[in-house]
Amino acid sequence: MSDSVAPQRSTSGDGVTFDQELLSWLGDEPESDRAADAGRVRAIAQEFAMGFDALGKIGPAVTIFGSARTPESHPSYALTRNVAAALGRAGYAIITGGGGGLMEAANRGARDAGAVSVGCNIELPHEQALNRYVDVGLQFRHFFARKVMFMRYGRAFVFAPGGFGTLDEMFEALTLIETGTMPNFPAILIGEGEWDGLTDWLRARALADQRIVQSDVDGLHLSSDPQEIVRIVQTAGPHE
Repeated sequence: MSDSVAPQRSTSGDGVTFDQELLSWLGDEPESDRAADAGRVRAIAQEFAMGFDALGKIGPAVTIFGSARTPESHPSYALTRNVAAALGRAGYAIITGGGGGLMEAANRGARDAGAVSVGCNIELPHEQALNRYVDVGLQFRHFFARKVMFMRYGRAFVFAPGGFGTLDEMFEALTLIETGTMPNFPAILIGEGEWDGLTDWLRARALADQRIVQSDVDGLHLSSDPQEIVRIVQTAGPHE
């Protein structure tokens, strides 16, 4: 049973999320709408405070990203579950986006291992519910606040096959590492053959044109072996 925490929900009743309201500004709202920004700032601060309070005491953790649309019958589901279980048995809490698909698989693997299972869910126009394998459930309205929790409390990042959301989170983590904004924690890509086209492109295009450097590419670990992934995380340590 999850311990779910959420800030006070919007009472607009029109189905518009806070992120939609925040990003819809076109420069021509009346003064009353601009004055509402102070309330938005308070809501954002409340969300950060909620996340910091809930996750500041979970101990060492690994954040696992992946598609919400992958069914339980897919091989990636079993792989993600096994990777999360191996990390859980090694003493790591597991943090996910809290939804279905491969997020559910990761939380389920944490539950298999008796590890702390965290889900940072996001308010969407079409509601996304927390999966049933979450122990600590947080509900976010703002993608950027949710992303901070993924990055702040994970000491390694595992990327299972996914879509735009997973790719966005992967490149955000890599950018934070590249710029020194975040410690050089491992970024591990799982799924046999899943990432070959992307890594080939990075070498042939971005690296060849010197838009990134060799260490950026070398920092990407490709593995589908749960025990090898545990060793990568353990070798990196808390402050590599």
